[in-house]
Amino acid sequence: MTAAPAWEAVDLGPGVLAAFTGRAGGVSRAPWDSLDLGLGVGDDEADVLANRARLAGWAGAPVAFGTQVHGAGVLVVGGGRYDERTIGEADAYVTADEDVAVAVLVADCVPVLLADPEARVVAAVHAGRAGLVAGVVGAAVATMLAQGAQAERLRAVVGPSIAGSSYEVPGPMRDEVGRRLPEAPTTTSWGTPALDLPAAAAGELARAGVRDVARIDRDTFTDPGLYSHRRATAAGTTTGRSCGLVRLLPM
Repeated sequence: MTAAPAWEAVDLGPGVLAAFTGRAGGVSRAPWDSLDLGLGVGDDEADVLANRARLAGWAGAPVAFGTQVHGAGVLVVGGGRYDERTIGEADAYVTADEDVAVAVLVADCVPVLLADPEARVVAAVHAGRAGLVAGVVGAAVATMLAQGAQAERLRAVVGPSIAGSSYEVPGPMRDEVGRRLPEAPTTTSWGTPALDLPAAAAGELARAGVRDVARIDRDTFTDPGLYSHRRATAAGTTTGRSCGLVRLLPM
């Protein structure tokens, strides 16, 4: 195993490895420094693939990343070799295969990790504004149930993302999203319309029957240890991508 990257491990039950990465621990240079896991954001591809290899070394298995499109598509992953660039187009990845980890890329959007340790099914979900409105969280849970999980046994963690106090949006957008996601409408710390995506993700989990939901309240917009697309854009630059990762450990 390689040395662990800078990440925050979370508890999703026995036999499950789950964590959210931060910026440190990789080889990428500024402005992507240093554990950038995102292809297609301008970083050197060799550096990104080296960072992904470090992550896989720590996880003890290949890490399957997909091409995220801010929708509600779900891929069931398992049973083969995995392209180191992408396993396909979707925003949630479900597996019952202990030989692969599944992961989603984020830089303000909400990463959600789920597990049923008894049924041995896990999922990683990329839940941005559009994906939440489209129903990606519920779609991921439904796919896990189809793989043998039970909603009352599911454990979930809502990972670091942009906070409602930082995610300013136009008033009409806040109202529109609020009609679908009642937990989402809020105001920024400076008093303008905003959306609370972590609260919306937790609400969607509850509506899907998930009772055990934890949250990591780190704001990507204000935390320099995390990537933030919105913070980078405001500064006139670009940035990398962190991930939420989950894997079934061999029993």
